[in-house]
Amino acid sequence: MNPTLVHDEENVPVTSESVPAAPAVPDAGLMDAYSRAVIGAVGKVGPAVVHIFVRSGQGQRSRGGSGSGVIFTPDGFILTNSHVVHDAWQIRVALSDGREVGGRLIGEDPHTDLAVIRVDAGTLASAELGDSAALVPGQLVIAIGNPLGCQATVTAGVVSAVGRTFRSQSGRLIDNVIQTDAALNPGNSGGPLVDSSGRVVGINTAVIAMAQGLCFAVPVNTAKSVASQLMTQGKVSRSYVGVMGQNVPIPRKLIRFWKLEQNTGVLVAGLEEGSPAEKAGLEEGDVILAAAGVGVKDVDGLHRLLTAERIGVKTELIVLRRYERLELEIVPGEAR
Repeated sequence: MNPTLVHDEENVPVTSESVPAAPAVPDAGLMDAYSRAVIGAVGKVGPAVVHIFVRSGQGQRSRGGSGSGVIFTPDGFILTNSHVVHDAWQIRVALSDGREVGGRLIGEDPHTDLAVIRVDAGTLASAELGDSAALVPGQLVIAIGNPLGCQATVTAGVVSAVGRTFRSQSGRLIDNVIQTDAALNPGNSGGPLVDSSGRVVGINTAVIAMAQGLCFAVPVNTAKSVASQLMTQGKVSRSYVGVMGQNVPIPRKLIRFWKLEQNTGVLVAGLEEGSPAEKAGLEEGDVILAAAGVGVKDVDGLHRLLTAERIGVKTELIVLRRYERLELEIVPGEAR
């Protein structure tokens, strides 16, 4: 066979036999900084990611489900989503080393869609929890989970936004949620969102149906607080007042007359019998304007004020009752 002719830069015909072979380049040399960051982060946190299988319901309505989780202590405590394990009567956990062990629910908090389960499987690889308050838009993040049964799937993207508000399946708002475009699918729920150093910065929780690149994670700083309470108390304490509220506009003439700095409030559409709100003298038709000196523009704003610190503490409410502006004193109870 005749050698193939090629040309050098001076258009001088030469044979392929005279062209020196390109030097072999190791794979590591081809990896850019992005690839190295993702690979390093996955190598660090991957062994702590688990696949969770649950059975819930009874009899003919018994059903199975699955999700993801991340071990955050060497003795087997695992963070996941509340909706992954809610009402489960059986929990099985597949570890990264191939073992499958039973898990037990320590506690769950539907309001933040977080739960803690535990496995007894000796000393385990655990992930480092980072600081979600340090995240900035554009920062690289990596999601690891088990979408649609595909074990240990890795996706990468950026922090699209921080400080988002997302409504949990319980209907309550989760504040400071992380928005990312790292692809999530069913089964990713409960898995970790990590930074380029392999530190967990969020717990993946949801995607927007029929949208692309709109995925959300509960910030790890929230998860730390919730997990601590679940591990010590088995629940998360919050206060409540017993009001069924609706967002309503305030008539302009009342805004001008009372020199209000807001144009909406919370209408008391109903009162729970024997509730703190009823005891405080609230009536249906009242419009709540402020609580504890903070303006209340909507139901979500009222929920944000009902923290555990308010349980049993006298709190001032400012309400409109028809044309009157009233100051009432309420003592929030503990939410059940």
